[in-house]
Amino acid sequence: MSTVRISDDALALACGADALAAAFEAAGCTVERVSSWGMHWLEPLVEIDGHGFGPAGVDDVAAILAGTSDKAIGRIADHPFIAGQQRLTFARAGKTRPLSLEDYAVTGGWASLARARAMTPGDVLAQVLQSGLRGRGGAGFPAGIKWQTVANAPLGPTHPCKYVVCNADEGDSGTFADRMLMEGDPFQLIEGMAIAAHAVGADQGYIYVRSEYPHAIAKLRAAIALAAEQIAPFRLEVRVGAGAYVCGEETSLLNSIEGKRGEVRAKPPLPALEGLFGCPTVVNNVLTLAAIPHILSEGGASLYARLGIDRSKGTMPIQLAGNIRRGGLYETAFGITLRALIHDIGGGTASARPVKAVQVGGPLGAYIPPSQFDLPFDYEAYARADALIGHGGITVFDDSADMGAMARFAFAFCAAESCGKCTPCRIGSTRGVEVIDRIRAGGKAGADAVEALPQMHNARKAGRSREEDLALLADLAETMQSASLCALGGFTPYPVMSALKHWPEDFGQ
Repeated sequence: MSTVRISDDALALACGADALAAAFEAAGCTVERVSSWGMHWLEPLVEIDGHGFGPAGVDDVAAILAGTSDKAIGRIADHPFIAGQQRLTFARAGKTRPLSLEDYAVTGGWASLARARAMTPGDVLAQVLQSGLRGRGGAGFPAGIKWQTVANAPLGPTHPCKYVVCNADEGDSGTFADRMLMEGDPFQLIEGMAIAAHAVGADQGYIYVRSEYPHAIAKLRAAIALAAEQIAPFRLEVRVGAGAYVCGEETSLLNSIEGKRGEVRAKPPLPALEGLFGCPTVVNNVLTLAAIPHILSEGGASLYARLGIDRSKGTMPIQLAGNIRRGGLYETAFGITLRALIHDIGGGTASARPVKAVQVGGPLGAYIPPSQFDLPFDYEAYARADALIGHGGITVFDDSADMGAMARFAFAFCAAESCGKCTPCRIGSTRGVEVIDRIRAGGKAGADAVEALPQMHNARKAGRSREEDLALLADLAETMQSASLCALGGFTPYPVMSALKHWPEDFGQ
């Protein structure tokens, strides 16, 4: 019998991968549990001698083994979804067992750490700067500059050490690349953090993971124990969040690790100078740190710098989700268009209806209409279009979506998740829900508007017109964007104002 490879990724498990693996074992096969290829619409995906079958169920086992299955997709590596990618961060995806030190070493694991430790910290920093790597958590700040700031920060009695912190609080809707990396290739993240520690002079690190990722937490803890000898003297620990979206913001995250309430700190001081426990701290997200082993490989920095466009260098693991036919992870160089991602790669909507909007960058990202689908995937290009790349999540909506309701949701989400420290976010989000309800009630748009009729009548009695409410909404958005302490309040206007701009009909007339 051939060896059967099935992912133990959380998505595959949710689709029945454990039962499928047990069925193959019962049929006399040897089953290896590997990382996910990222072709999520085909999970559970079965691989035998390089050929794939999916989505497979227990009832498909006999036909697959007999060679008569209609679930065959050919060689996985040759599938257009995989063959069209440029995988660096996810080069091992689908190919290795997540907790196998042997698999990791055979595929080049630990070589970059060894190379980095043979270099001076300054030379390592120079390589990261040369690569052009920018933070993949949303802001796109150059990683090398952040590291250099921490490396140059002096130590003192009140801040006697330095830290490396990984932000794995992946809370944006439609994002799953961090989870896939932690569950499928945890040693790569650990190696990247160990290289960062050498570069900045840290000996302790923390991975802050959202509690909703139990499989990732278990994998990371097991991987850290297995890799303790390889990364010594660097020490690493997993800290689990308690479900607060705002703890994805770096200073809230640091407060949470310290055992404090997860709320935003005012800046300055920057975490690079006074971060965890008041010490200089590197805070990067999973994808940023996981890119480091490739960059520190022989010639990796220069290759990385040649990929992408303008100041957006290297590759980005883009996550296709929502109403899309072929959802999954697609890693490619910056510069690809939304049109190619949604239609050529993603296959259009799963409902077969026209695409109405795409939200890029999580629940606080702008809604982008089809007329802007030729926008290149580039930080500056998106900023000029009043949009965000964020963590690289793309959520697709068909023409049945109510964009007025989606705008209202952005304010409601912000109100629910605000830490409450700053007034624009805490109060502005609640006022935003009320204003949108009045606007939609005036035009009788949507079920939510019915509940808002009392507020609408009170506003009308006070003499406020629909046009005045629209002006008030724009003023509120500007205030939140410019005066909020963190991106939660500062980015909430992006989905609101983009929905109003491109789909005014969904706000009533």
